[in-house]
Amino acid sequence: MFAHHALGATNFDLHPTLRPYGESIVEKCDGLPLALKSLGTSLRAKTNEEDWEELLNSKIWSLKDEGGILTALRVSYQELSACLKQLFAYSSLFLKDYVFEKEDLILLWMAEGFLHKLTTGDPMEMERLGEIYFNELLSKSFFEYVDDDKSLFVMHDLMNDLAIYVAREFFLRLDLEMKNKYEGDTLKRCRHMSFVRERYMVCKKFKEFESANSLRTFLAVPVVSRNSLELFFLSNKILVDLLPQLPLLRALCLSKLMIDEIPESVGDLKHLWYLNLPQTRITHMPDKVSNLYNLQTLIVFGCEMLKKLPDSFLKLKNLRHFDIRDTPLLKNMPLGIGELKSLQTLSKIVIGGENEFGLSRLKNLKNLGQSLSIHGLEKLQNGDEARVANLSQMSLRELELEWSEVSNIPAKQTLAKEVLDVLKPHRDNLKNLEIKSYEGIDFPKWVADPSFERLTDVSINNCRNCEFLPPFGQLPSLKKLYVGNMGDVKEVGSLFLGTGRAFPSLEILQFFDMPMWEVWSINGCALDAVFPCLETLHIEKCPKLVQVSREALPSLRVLSIVKCDYVLLKSVVCVASSVTKLSIGRISGQEEEDVQEEEEEDLTLWGGFGSEQEEEDVQRFPTSLLPLSSSLTSLSLIGFKKMESISEGLQRLTSLQQLFIIGCPQIQDLPEKLLPSLLSQYFSNINQELKEKMESRSSSYWPLLSRFLAFNIMIE
Repeated sequence: MFAHHALGATNFDLHPTLRPYGESIVEKCDGLPLALKSLGTSLRAKTNEEDWEELLNSKIWSLKDEGGILTALRVSYQELSACLKQLFAYSSLFLKDYVFEKEDLILLWMAEGFLHKLTTGDPMEMERLGEIYFNELLSKSFFEYVDDDKSLFVMHDLMNDLAIYVAREFFLRLDLEMKNKYEGDTLKRCRHMSFVRERYMVCKKFKEFESANSLRTFLAVPVVSRNSLELFFLSNKILVDLLPQLPLLRALCLSKLMIDEIPESVGDLKHLWYLNLPQTRITHMPDKVSNLYNLQTLIVFGCEMLKKLPDSFLKLKNLRHFDIRDTPLLKNMPLGIGELKSLQTLSKIVIGGENEFGLSRLKNLKNLGQSLSIHGLEKLQNGDEARVANLSQMSLRELELEWSEVSNIPAKQTLAKEVLDVLKPHRDNLKNLEIKSYEGIDFPKWVADPSFERLTDVSINNCRNCEFLPPFGQLPSLKKLYVGNMGDVKEVGSLFLGTGRAFPSLEILQFFDMPMWEVWSINGCALDAVFPCLETLHIEKCPKLVQVSREALPSLRVLSIVKCDYVLLKSVVCVASSVTKLSIGRISGQEEEDVQEEEEEDLTLWGGFGSEQEEEDVQRFPTSLLPLSSSLTSLSLIGFKKMESISEGLQRLTSLQQLFIIGCPQIQDLPEKLLPSLLSQYFSNINQELKEKMESRSSSYWPLLSRFLAFNIMIE
């Protein structure tokens, strides 16, 4: 492991002189993987013996482990540059297991002044520099990915301990376990503070912080692994009393707190660079916020009650990131938005309103490089209004375009296509495209142009006038495609696939609410030329779709079919040779003779099944839907209102580990042969007789279930 991270090799054969140093370092690390990885990456690209000898002979090795901090990790920390040490210490404000996004941490670093401009003339210099520093800390294991999600990060518990250790007295984390660990003049020395959100936060808890008048950071952070629906209430008096005592504050985060308003005094925090108020209950922003001329980041994402912003943003010349996603009541844009030439993120704009905001005001925002959402496109009178915005000059990563309604008037349909055509974004950076309620009858060519080589996510929704889907199969990097509420689409075929190898990278495909869709054909293409990487397919509310060409889906693992015809289910199952999870709900057209006929077909085996079928007429488990496999590990039965028996056909599932039965009140027995292999089970809304059998010590089920410490049984 150490050789891999230090030399990019499995051994020291190419660098034999470094082997003795490597062996000694591994010995000092006591074989701890995190320490080996961290120290190994610190030596990456260093092949001089002097560098390895210097690390091995560092005086820090001779120090005792202080505060439970492993010496090897302290050595790794000492190898960081002064700037990286500062950035890492800042993460001591986060709780253990706290999951964060790279961009969020970089914005905080910027607010604290940790990312200094190099005067290169690059308007996004600080953000790029922050990303370089973050990736370096990531490569040295100070941060880690959350499982396989490359957009979320976490700190190892030992690294979190190290961050607290090196942060010393200038950082304070007021969590449920540490809230009483400050005394004397600790608060006066403190520069950066975070506090854990609690159910009720009263004035007494924060009273002493009024003396922390050198505080630069005041962050609300969540308790990890708590109910995401839990509410956190902060007394408004706390903000009224506390904020005036923190004149040097640079970063203020009150995320997800149940507060109704922000005191006007926030506008007096002249040094404030970062104001984060997402998912609060505020209805308006104080007008004095417009006086925060140093403000770089303003976030009101998810403030569903927010109706009003300050009338003017003309003084916010340094604003770089303005996130107002998911604010449905916000109908007016403040004056001056179009003059903020430093803006990189403008997550939403609303055309029209009291200030008559027009797309032409975007023409000066050449640095927009994050996300942009445009609402109210139906208000445009001609394509020239959209053309002036010149989206092609912006290096956008995410773009959402939305009309408020779908019109059947031909003139509006023609205008909609003209508008969408001139709103073509720059192709080099776009990764996410979403189009809602588009009024046109077809799409401009750019929507599926293969020159958009970085486009990975596409969603088209409620475009009810369109009869055909664009050739999305031509997009070389497309990984996720959502198509919903397309009322006039009857056939999805060769036009959808485009030319060449279709959907070479697509992993997730979702169709929703397409009531007129009848035919889905991929005939005419080579078996390995269509959906070679498709892993998840979801089809819902497509009742007329019965003609599906039987071409292979070799990579499909997850298949979900809800509120569709039984013929579709049979057709797709036949070509899904590798499915490991199957979800079915409200399948129509299933007759008993269909079941018998299906049992005679040669279907491919799969290793997992999750049924959400709600057919009330099914009295026994429809084994035709499950070519039974001994490798099956998970089974869910939900909503079989009249099913009485599940033993038949399930006795061969000897590898089953999870069994969930919900909403099946007539089931009278369980397949006894599969019970010994279960690791977990959950039963809800089952009949009283079966419940008594499972709980009775004299029943045949008891020896098979009593080995569990607990199993859940609920009667509704």
